[in-house]
Amino acid sequence: MTTKIGTLRNVTIDAPDHRALGHFYRELTEATIRADFDHWFVIMTPGGAKLGFQPVSDLRRSTWPSQEVAQQLHLDFLVNDLAAATAKAESLGAKAVGGDGENFTVLTDIAGHPFCLCRNDQEEPITVFGVCLDSATATELASFYAPLLGMGAQQVESDDAWISGDGPIANVTFQQVTDYHAPRWPDPEHPQQMHLDILVDDIDVAHEQVVALGARPMPVVDEDADWRVYLDPADHPFCLVFMPKGYVPPAS
Repeated sequence: MTTKIGTLRNVTIDAPDHRALGHFYRELTEATIRADFDHWFVIMTPGGAKLGFQPVSDLRRSTWPSQEVAQQLHLDFLVNDLAAATAKAESLGAKAVGGDGENFTVLTDIAGHPFCLCRNDQEEPITVFGVCLDSATATELASFYAPLLGMGAQQVESDDAWISGDGPIANVTFQQVTDYHAPRWPDPEHPQQMHLDILVDDIDVAHEQVVALGARPMPVVDEDADWRVYLDPADHPFCLVFMPKGYVPPAS
């Protein structure tokens, strides 16, 4: 595995009402608000995982399990009482749409994004296990993200793959999907549903490294922004986030 390029800072979820969705997950996970702007809302769970939310007024809702509007990514949460956690999620507006009722439940949040609650022996009521990416070739996508995030392979020998490392969002899994429909960002007819934000120290160095892995850079929208957009080999958009050169923090 090559040298780690960046750190998974947060998972960002699109929604017509980003604040409403942010508060849904805040209440579900007992998180605290870290940022609240018209263009950006961030929460941090008790375990330190950051989830971001950005407004997309005309977002097409996922039609999971149909690939017409693919889910693309989803979040997995660990809970100590599956029935209680499912009931709590439903009381907040989620809808149970699958699972076996004993080990895991699949739900959709108030913006239509699927997520999973998985039973686990733990003291905490709910924790973020990680994020799962859909792909036509799961093992190949895992081989892209392992060096990007500096995560070790737990499983990359079947249709599903799993890499893990340190940090509040310590696991990234990959599931192979028949007839996978990739996003075509920024086309609103084929939207992204969520994306990964990856923190890097030097954008110029990181740019060369991710391109060498197989990422495709998208046109720079704002030269002064502290992020750049790329597409992974499965066409999922992701962002490299960095400190702009010459940036001076505001005085406290």
